[in-house]
Amino acid sequence: MPENDAIDSNNTADLRSSDVQPTLLLVDDDEVFLNVLAMAMRKRGFLVTLASSAESAFAIAQNDPPEFAVVDLKMSGNSGLVLVRQLASLQAATKIVVLTGYASIATAVEAIKLGATHYLAKPVDADEIVAAFDKQTGDSEVELASSPLPVGRLEWEHIQRVLSENDGNISATARSLNMHRRTLQRKLGKKPSINPSII
Repeated sequence: MPENDAIDSNNTADLRSSDVQPTLLLVDDDEVFLNVLAMAMRKRGFLVTLASSAESAFAIAQNDPPEFAVVDLKMSGNSGLVLVRQLASLQAATKIVVLTGYASIATAVEAIKLGATHYLAKPVDADEIVAAFDKQTGDSEVELASSPLPVGRLEWEHIQRVLSENDGNISATARSLNMHRRTLQRKLGKKPSINPSII
């Protein structure tokens, strides 16, 4: 195989030493992103299966649990967190990376607790995903925020935590927050405010 097709990380590279390609399940409801990522991951030696929802991904995984999975957090139907739990229950050894365009501390913590190997904020490239599959330890050199989170971001984090506690159920979350369901949906549809110092 050409050198530029080799997977960088040691553990995943071991899989390439045999003729068997490591299986990868990609799950995202953004079809364009899904197909572009699939092409990139195939170039890196993975045998890729695609799913556009958590429900269809779980059905696929029940028949043949993947060695690796990349799961988008926010999809119509079940959330990526529900799928992470399901995949981990099918095959504890599956390495799962969760992707999101709406990064939050609450969802990152929940994803890891439910069985994800790592959690990445979009935009992300294929090499970052491959590296994340074998990330076993934290990074003590990560830059610390120099100022507190803005109020809008704190509200977003709180909503995400309560949403996670209610297994992604919007109606139950709205009741817990004493908020109208439409108001909650509107807030969830907005990207959270980001402190420039932590980008």
